[in-house]
Amino acid sequence: MIESMVGGLPESTQHAVGYPALFLLVALGALVPVIPTGAIVSSATVVAFHQTSPVAPLVVFVLAAGAAFVGDVGLYWLGRRGVHSEHGSRWLEALRRRAAPDRLEQAQAKLREHRVSVLVLSRLVPAGRIPVMLACLLARMPLRRFVRGNLPACLAWAVTYQLIGVLGGSLFSRPWQGVLAAVVLTVLVGAVPSVWRRVRA
Repeated sequence: MIESMVGGLPESTQHAVGYPALFLLVALGALVPVIPTGAIVSSATVVAFHQTSPVAPLVVFVLAAGAAFVGDVGLYWLGRRGVHSEHGSRWLEALRRRAAPDRLEQAQAKLREHRVSVLVLSRLVPAGRIPVMLACLLARMPLRRFVRGNLPACLAWAVTYQLIGVLGGSLFSRPWQGVLAAVVLTVLVGAVPSVWRRVRA
């Protein structure tokens, strides 16, 4: 998405502008979960797919996974400060507001049953990351253990949305068409779980 905005520039300029913007937006999206990071990664992958450099998609993957990891660890660290403080913190309260009580209860049950491995799934399920992270905070999971579980979660997340980008890029010859297809696919992937829950209800 960001790189598509500079699509008319030379590739070297696109890299200089697009790669830092990709890392910054994904990391910021992990801290403030209102930025559509999945759509950003898929769109950047489409643009990289159409470039002459064969390593461009790999660079997008490394930056996306690294930024998601840095953002998650930063948010968890800020949340831990609230857990250990008498007065809490605005970061911990923000996590509480974003986690519906029923989702938090489910996340706590899964955390007790599956422990750290539940972090991997939480990154892949839309709206699943925050309840699981809050459950880890309330269970006072050490930062080191969270980091061990979060690393494969971020790698799996980056692979998933990069595959969506590769699919969008391979279906269309023009990058903007692939970006549009990737964004639509990302929205559909995000909407499926909520639709399924409504159908079951």
